[in-house]
Amino acid sequence: MKISRILFLGAILASILGPWGCSQKPDSLSTLQPDAAKPEKKYEDLIIGYAQLGAESEWRAANTISIKETAEELGVELRFLDAQQKQENQIEAVRKFIIQKVDVIGISPIVETGWEEVFREAKAAGIPIIIVDRRAAVPEDLYVSYLGSDFLEEGRKAARVMAELVAGKANIVELVGTIGSAPANDRYTGFREILKNYPEMQIIDSQSGDFTRARGKEVMTAFLQKYGNKITAVYAHNDDMALGAIEAIEEYGLKPGEDIKIVSIDAARGAFEAMIAGKLNVTVECNPLLGPQFFELALKVVNGQPVPKWVPSIEGIFFPKDASEILPTRKY
Repeated sequence: MKISRILFLGAILASILGPWGCSQKPDSLSTLQPDAAKPEKKYEDLIIGYAQLGAESEWRAANTISIKETAEELGVELRFLDAQQKQENQIEAVRKFIIQKVDVIGISPIVETGWEEVFREAKAAGIPIIIVDRRAAVPEDLYVSYLGSDFLEEGRKAARVMAELVAGKANIVELVGTIGSAPANDRYTGFREILKNYPEMQIIDSQSGDFTRARGKEVMTAFLQKYGNKITAVYAHNDDMALGAIEAIEEYGLKPGEDIKIVSIDAARGAFEAMIAGKLNVTVECNPLLGPQFFELALKVVNGQPVPKWVPSIEGIFFPKDASEILPTRKY
């Protein structure tokens, strides 16, 4: 009796399972594809954390606007924090983004060093980091891409045009950016690489103006009090410091752009206005409008697409003769 019942139940199960066999699955399961790629995310699916270093210059203000406006246009949820020129605030911001489980973290590091620990925390949490504008001295496996300028080449460009302006002979004072920052380090080094070819071009003093107009004016005032008419040229790591230096030179009773030649970096609107006024001789471009490129990179990273380790900006050099025509087209 027991055997016949077992055989009877076995026959029923065979009749149910038989059509499926060992290699087939029921229709309701055939749509499950555990190995298939996840659906690609769109911009409106992204949550991005961005740790901005501050608002020290006209350039940085334009950079922030580019990030925020592009996020709004694309429908990206942007969580933006201003570190107010303090590295500890940026590190705290990154840790907040990790807790919030954002998709990607963007950061413009205020200085190059001191990032490895928090970058490792982000990697351990599975959150990719894109470095924007300023590099960080960390192993390459701790970030997915760097988006920004070739600061060394900017310094070289500045030295080349300076050499043409002064016919290879000058006593130069240098307004350096924030000490320890990537642009300050590289603009300092790149400028000197070219100066080796011009023995009569000497840097007689070099001080940090911290990328701000007020500090640039303060440092230039001290230079003038110390060296007076001996100064024949100024190399400023950004336009804001150059504009501060122009004020100091005028207050000292000299003519900026004539008595003292001035070369700066950024190509912000204020620099074009100064060139039109005959007070600035050259500005080397450093493009702050990185929002579109940043979010394009972020979307590719989230979707597992390959991205370059470095995405350089395309930048030019601008002179007074073209400033009036170009100024109306500038977006920063």
